[in-house]
Amino acid sequence: MIATTVAMILSLGAQAPAAAESPYERGPDPTRSSIEASRGPFAVTSTSVSSWSTPGFGSATITYPTSTSEGTYGAVAISPGFTASESTIAWLGPRLASQGFVVITFNTQSRYDQPAARGDQLLAALDYLTRSSSATIRSRIDPNRLAVIGHSMGGGGTLEAAKDRPSLQATIGLTPWNSDKTWPEIRTPSLVIGAENDSVAPVGSHSIPFYQSIPSSTSKAYLELNDASHFAPNSSNTTIAWSTISWLKLYVDDDERYRQFLCPGPQPSSFGEVSDYRNTCLS
Repeated sequence: MIATTVAMILSLGAQAPAAAESPYERGPDPTRSSIEASRGPFAVTSTSVSSWSTPGFGSATITYPTSTSEGTYGAVAISPGFTASESTIAWLGPRLASQGFVVITFNTQSRYDQPAARGDQLLAALDYLTRSSSATIRSRIDPNRLAVIGHSMGGGGTLEAAKDRPSLQATIGLTPWNSDKTWPEIRTPSLVIGAENDSVAPVGSHSIPFYQSIPSSTSKAYLELNDASHFAPNSSNTTIAWSTISWLKLYVDDDERYRQFLCPGPQPSSFGEVSDYRNTCLS
């Protein structure tokens, strides 16, 4: 019964009139199954980058689609959290890349870097992708379609990055932590994913205030993982994956086909993995 209800919720957008196609649409029409799958329609490959080659951040892994037949892709940088290494968020690299993105996951310069430093490193990682990576990688990237994702202090860093570089197309904080609770400067479409049982960055003092302080004129959403801890983003998580994919597709690729999964979005009363969901549902 729950599965049927969820399927109905996630397919509501399919009943709306078809929107004009975006020139950045990549891949086939999405379904609930396709955004929840462990891999998307694009074959991918990865390359490692030494810390000696990465100015402004640590060693990294770049994962990208092998095909260029559909044109260039948006690019995403992902930061781990406080004391954590790249390995804790590495699962997102191939998962997002296989949906049609170039993704860099990286180690920070110090495991103790604070959110502002992590924000700087997220931007440095994007600059590396668009300016200094190999020609094979650079040729796949649209430098005007960039996004940042981060966990914990890395999640707090995504807000710092969006404040410093408003041209970003999307930001996603995963159980984010930051001592600054108000973000009226944010103009970048922002998805905040909190965890109901987070004792490190409790949603009442981190994720929810972050979401609420972002201006209502900015596209934003708050998704709360039911009965989850602060460390939910450190292993493969279907809810994080489908919401992140949908947010990137909608705001980095201008792909209206994915709006159906975000607006009105999952209702907690019928979606067992989500305990709260809010969204301005702006264009």
